Amino acid sequence: MNSALRDERIARFAASDIYPVISPEFCSGRSVTDVLAGIAAGGAKLVQIRAKNASTLDLLTLVKQCRTITDRHKMLLIVDDRLDVALAAGADGVHLGQDDLPVADAVQLAPDLLIGCSTHNPEEIAKAQADGCGYLNIGPVYPTQTKSVACGAVGLDHMLDWRKAVHCPHSVMGGIKEHHLPELIRNGVRHIAMVTEITQAPDVAEKVRQLRKYFEK
Repeated sequence: MNSALRDERIARFAASDIYPVISPEFCSGRSVTDVLAGIAAGGAKLVQIRAKNASTLDLLTLVKQCRTITDRHKMLLIVDDRLDVALAAGADGVHLGQDDLPVADAVQLAPDLLIGCSTHNPEEIAKAQADGCGYLNIGPVYPTQTKSVACGAVGLDHMLDWRKAVHCPHSVMGGIKEHHLPELIRNGVRHIAMVTEITQAPDVAEKVRQLRKYFEK
């Protein structure tokens, strides 16, 4: 299924570097929109809103508020899990886990959206691509406290090996801190998703600027 808008969104993802993920519980007492404003000021090109405990109405309201910021800064806005909310709020994409709506169904329902998918092994990577994901995420690379993943950390070596079979844009995630970036980038990783390293920084904008500089070296 071809969509010029979807292709544009995939291209914008491919041109990104740091992939901030905002969860309300990891914002150090600040609002999601305050943290997002800092991320935007730091120059990030996309953001994911992950609010797993929010009601549908609260999440929709939040994503619409976030969209006023992302539209102003020409950022991609991606919603975790909820295709319905992504569509209703006019977001650019949705990120799906292995227990969420299947990628193939999401592509059929929302051909213009950027459909992302979390993967944790070669089989999931192959299926996500076969089902038409716009991008995929591999992880968790390192142990993480922000998400419960039954498989545990996949480790750097496995991640680097598995990504050889990936032919779509892809990010890596899971326990990644600033000190991990040089090794990841040196090994060819171009899109790195991060949660608390960004959202709990005292100065979010400065942290994003600092992280993005690693991709310029």
